[in-house]
Amino acid sequence: MKSVIRFSILASGSGGNSCYIETDSARVLIDAGLSCREIERRLNIVGVSAKNLNAIILTHEHSDHIRGAGPLARRYNLPLYINSRTLKQGQKTLGKLPILVLIQTGEPIEINNLLVETFTKCHDAVDPMGIVLSSDGLRIGLATDLGRSTRLAEERLKDCQALIVEFNYDPDMLDDGPYPLFLKRRIKGPDGHLSNQQGGELVSALSHVSLKCVVLAHLSETNNHPEKAHQTASEVLGNCGLKETDILIARQDEPGPMIEL
Repeated sequence: MKSVIRFSILASGSGGNSCYIETDSARVLIDAGLSCREIERRLNIVGVSAKNLNAIILTHEHSDHIRGAGPLARRYNLPLYINSRTLKQGQKTLGKLPILVLIQTGEPIEINNLLVETFTKCHDAVDPMGIVLSSDGLRIGLATDLGRSTRLAEERLKDCQALIVEFNYDPDMLDDGPYPLFLKRRIKGPDGHLSNQQGGELVSALSHVSLKCVVLAHLSETNNHPEKAHQTASEVLGNCGLKETDILIARQDEPGPMIEL
């Protein structure tokens, strides 16, 4: 019998990021940038108990991705998968870890029947990872906290049935907004974040007839608007002949629905 893969974006944005993925035998968190208690609460909302998790995987060391990882790992005796440079940079926030699994960016991880492929991405962290999760031919690509797309990223992210892609900012809103100049430059820089247009270009490059769902993630609450991001994604998918592909917007303040492929 063909297995299924499900996921929910528990939180997405500068205030904290976490994504839950499950198969029939694996339950994994990608990043844990909320408090332990808040992650537990949001998992409960989507019908999952934190005590049933199998692992936490961290993509990079920024606090909005690792804040709750140490407490959650300690409370439930969970293995934490992380590359060595990210561990060194985030050690103070993470604290003592019960089960540490050091990985190398670019090498795959197997957690029961879930394959986790990692690849280098462009972001201002010491060794940031993009991720593709797959099981029985079903693939979910996670491409957030990305300053620019690369040939490597597009090669690794191809043929996914679901894409979680950064649509961080609208350029005009960022330019006219309240952020200081240095921060605007960081966001727009090659190791910062993707604009709506850049996110749309990545979706276009990765589009194919079996793409069922695109989640727009890491939207800035100051420099973007959900309607702007959605309009860009809708136009891109329409131009690719994929008007039936679902578009969802990940939220900062509440978990998204459980999506099944």
